[in-house]
Amino acid sequence: MLNPEDFVKDQIALRYWPVFPTVLKTAYAAVEDSKKDVPYLQVKSAHENTGRLISLAVDFGVQRAIESGALNCDFRWREYARPTGHYLELRFSHSTASISQVTDPKRQPRNVVFRENARLNNQMILDIPELKDDLEISGVPHFLLVHGHQSLDFAHFGVPLATSKTKYSWLSQNLINIPHIIETSGPDTEDTDYDLDEMNLLKEDIDKWRKDHGDK
Repeated sequence: MLNPEDFVKDQIALRYWPVFPTVLKTAYAAVEDSKKDVPYLQVKSAHENTGRLISLAVDFGVQRAIESGALNCDFRWREYARPTGHYLELRFSHSTASISQVTDPKRQPRNVVFRENARLNNQMILDIPELKDDLEISGVPHFLLVHGHQSLDFAHFGVPLATSKTKYSWLSQNLINIPHIIETSGPDTEDTDYDLDEMNLLKEDIDKWRKDHGDK
């Protein structure tokens, strides 16, 4: 089994990490500007729903970053289990990701059906060798981008622990504090500290699961 950190770094190269705090900072600033300039956003009920405005602005910023090529992934809008709306799903070569606001960066977001299902897909990237023989691919691995609620104090990539509704198997450094990475030409640099054979075997298993279950 792969270490979750290695898997995330394979799915989203380090050169793209600074795009996320840039998008988040822009989104938070846009909401504050809108609250000052738009009269109906100055009422108490609007203030109480600032988190929702931030969520919309972040979704817009991430979608635009993908469409412009600033982020090297795809996206689609997925319907919640209860048809009350849609959430933005980021699609990488062998994984998916979603975005959530949280008050505590060390705890997973509120448990809902799609997160419960996605969490269970992470069992093959647990760093628990003694469980390896008992696990099998049950879906495409899923990780999260979590960020601060009312103020942007933190942003992290996190891989939810498949066996817990609150814990992570891995949580990145605070993305807000990472230095700007200068863009380089050519293909992404690979981190080869992990076992490439193990990574390739996992990807083959994910590809097979997708083919068998019609997941594209």
